[in-house]
Amino acid sequence: MALKLDKVNRGPHLSTLVASSISREIAQGRLKPGDQLPTEQQLATTFGVSRNVVREAIARLRSEGRIWSQQGRGAFVADQPNATVLTIDYEALQQANAFQSLFELRGILEVEGAALAASRRTDSDLSAMREALTTMQAAPYGSVMWLKTDLEFHKTVAAATGNPYMVQFLTFVSERVRESILASGNQQRSEDLAAVTLGEHQRILDAIEARQVDEARDAMRQHLHGAASRVGLAEEQSE
Repeated sequence: MALKLDKVNRGPHLSTLVASSISREIAQGRLKPGDQLPTEQQLATTFGVSRNVVREAIARLRSEGRIWSQQGRGAFVADQPNATVLTIDYEALQQANAFQSLFELRGILEVEGAALAASRRTDSDLSAMREALTTMQAAPYGSVMWLKTDLEFHKTVAAATGNPYMVQFLTFVSERVRESILASGNQQRSEDLAAVTLGEHQRILDAIEARQVDEARDAMRQHLHGAASRVGLAEEQSE
């Protein structure tokens, strides 16, 4: 196999970069159905990463239906893509229009999700939201931990809808958004922006707690509008 694999740039999502590179080899036919992937150690050396990073990348590709693996034998390219598995190409998201489209999809899901959460939430849902928000307050704005806890808050809102598919879709889309923000490196560090963002989350929580459906919908819409602006998306794309 004449694979075109190179070392990946350092960053918080090395496993995503490795998985994307292997996916590209599959898409371009240099890795064909039934082909065995190089060993973990070979891939780690090629990409200049640890074996743990390679394992995470392989696990992701396996969950996307691109490869299958067998204990003691290794990983192999799947015979055909699994059409029931939702995937979003990491490299495509580096293009502004693709990222805007993903953010738009996130808005469609989360605005109505907040409304559902306001009508269906339980006391335990509220506790989970408060805990996520408290953890977020302690993290430096724009850091990897901040974005992780931000995602956790949105997952608790999705969970409050009582719809497990909402949780799955929102988690998947929001994680892709988070990866793109981290990769872009354009998340500013600012105490003022931290206060604004936390205030937006608090308004979402307050509306859900009060069971105010319309207010929850509007609070989430305003938050995503602000979030889009903070990551450099055109204003008209975030409404």
